[in-house]
Amino acid sequence: MGPVGTAAVRDPGGAALPRGFWAAVRVWLEKPQVANRRLSGAAVQAEGTVPLGGDINKSFAAAGAGGGGGGQEGRAAGAAELGRLWREVRGQLPLPPPLTAWGGPGELRAVLRTLLPRGRPAAAPARELAVQDVCNGTVTFLPLEENSEGKYLVKKCNIYQIQLKHIKDEEWSISVVAPFPEDWSSDGIVYPKLAWLGNELLSKLAKWSVEQKPSEFKSTLSLISVAKYSKVYQDLKEKYKEMVKVWPEVTDPEKFVYEDVAIATYLLILWEEERKEKGLTKKQSFVDLGCGNGLLVHILNNEGHSGRGIDVRRRKIWDMYGPETHLEEATIIPGDSHLFPDTDWLIGNHSDELTPWIPVIAARSSYSCCYFVLPCCFFDFHGKYSRRQSKKTQYREYLDFVAQVGFVCGFHVEEDCLRIPSTKRVSFVGKGRTYPAAEHALIDQQITQFINSRRTCAVATCDRRVGFNQKDHCGGQCKEAGSEPPEDETETAGTVWMPGFQPREKVEQIRNCASLPRDFVDEVVLSVANLLLNAAPQKSCSDKQGGNTNTWNQGESLSLREVAEHLNKETLKKLKSEYGGLQTLLKNNHQVFEVQNGRVHIRDWRKERPPSKTKPEVKRRLSAEAFKTRLCWFYIHHPDGCSLPSEACPYAHGTEELRQSQAIKKKRHIQ
Repeated sequence: MGPVGTAAVRDPGGAALPRGFWAAVRVWLEKPQVANRRLSGAAVQAEGTVPLGGDINKSFAAAGAGGGGGGQEGRAAGAAELGRLWREVRGQLPLPPPLTAWGGPGELRAVLRTLLPRGRPAAAPARELAVQDVCNGTVTFLPLEENSEGKYLVKKCNIYQIQLKHIKDEEWSISVVAPFPEDWSSDGIVYPKLAWLGNELLSKLAKWSVEQKPSEFKSTLSLISVAKYSKVYQDLKEKYKEMVKVWPEVTDPEKFVYEDVAIATYLLILWEEERKEKGLTKKQSFVDLGCGNGLLVHILNNEGHSGRGIDVRRRKIWDMYGPETHLEEATIIPGDSHLFPDTDWLIGNHSDELTPWIPVIAARSSYSCCYFVLPCCFFDFHGKYSRRQSKKTQYREYLDFVAQVGFVCGFHVEEDCLRIPSTKRVSFVGKGRTYPAAEHALIDQQITQFINSRRTCAVATCDRRVGFNQKDHCGGQCKEAGSEPPEDETETAGTVWMPGFQPREKVEQIRNCASLPRDFVDEVVLSVANLLLNAAPQKSCSDKQGGNTNTWNQGESLSLREVAEHLNKETLKKLKSEYGGLQTLLKNNHQVFEVQNGRVHIRDWRKERPPSKTKPEVKRRLSAEAFKTRLCWFYIHHPDGCSLPSEACPYAHGTEELRQSQAIKKKRHIQ
């Protein structure tokens, strides 16, 4: 009876192991969903040290918010349950071979967790007791089943152990071992197949164990209960899933609907915990600044929170929500005329140019006003954010700036990472103040000085993270580097706090080259294609068809800069007015060009892969609908014609082959 799987691990220099192994085990304990996508997470109820033969040690550590403990009472209950479980479980063992028996000096560490399945209808959560034996390099997972008397029994058929062994020098091994593989009971969710443990999980543990790259972000959902989140999210997802089918916007419905459901879930749990802490019964009010499609406002209103959303531009979907969802079309200019003294929370969900202003507006609205902000695009108070810290990623640097704004405004700022389908998932929660209410005027002056320093300071900002000293903010350093702002700009009595602030335009301009005149686009395409075809040395490609050798000119590859140098100034000026410019225009004309790594090529359709049989049905249908609905550029313009025969080319070789677009047919049918 051997191990389920073993992975060899090298630790050059001996810097990672064994410490890295225990860090990897911690990931599997607290965030199993990163390996097993059928789980939504794990709730750690309690953990503590236990002796080999006795009761739980008093120096336990029970779960906090992330594990769903909740307060002294929850922590005490968690410790008591862990002690009871250990006494019950300890009597049901020793560990059967080939598991390494617990032993040696020191104590064991026990972790009680509940695995939370994903999806609906969700499988039942499963409890496990994980026992870490640092001395022997093992962690043993004991699945628990509750009997009719309320006592927990170890589900022995599903016991498994992860082992770390030092072979020699830099060589280590990590193994997954199960004592009863023939009796293993897999449900495919909480308990995957043994082959998955021995392959997928083991490979991830081996990789994590030697990674020396600490994450620059907090753990996902670190401020709330993962167990609560999983349940509420599934309930809301089921409740609002019909929105995907009727979504009228051009944006991806699944991404936006489920992202807003996830953000709403987070806020609802965060606010529920706040009501418990403060002894409140009334649900919090809110204002969502830059609410966009308004779905987040719609969900929060439906779930009993009074509030409204404000955006510079009305969306089509607003008309679908009904009168219970309060949305306003208005432009927010940071100033005394846009304060919300009767609002509990301000929300900035991808709020663009308003993002750094939201802590300021919250601080000046009232002493009790809190905020939640999810930064996306990088904006400073006065416009686009400029990088000042080359040692950080641009995203991390911007997050630190947004956190710093909250600290300067006198908030206790907490960072968290949301579980949403987006690359920008880090959020900030500002609640509670670092100063007494009597010092409001002093903090307000500090805020004004900080805002003005961002306009005048061109040197690197203070390298601060979330825990920086409140008194040691950027104002002091910037004051030395820049000149004092004009006296009238240091006062906050005026209606506008930042003269020249540019809100988003009411009418969204399309600047992706799609709005350029067709004749202009055709002229640029033909000009660039001729440039590539006539460039020296000329490239040709031989193609044998039916025994004959046909030479088809592929032209030369040129960099975008070389292509731009051959275009006239008026053309370049027109292209620069569009986001992406020349590169975007060439990529939009993918029938003719291929742009890779900053170089432009003539596309050779003989090298294109045939449509995959595994392609989603919707994409296959769209490809079929588009077949022969546009003329082949190569058939008309290329000196050698098209490289493909007519029956193989997806474009029409002449007007007689043209088919009517299905989109036009549908449009006419609707009319």
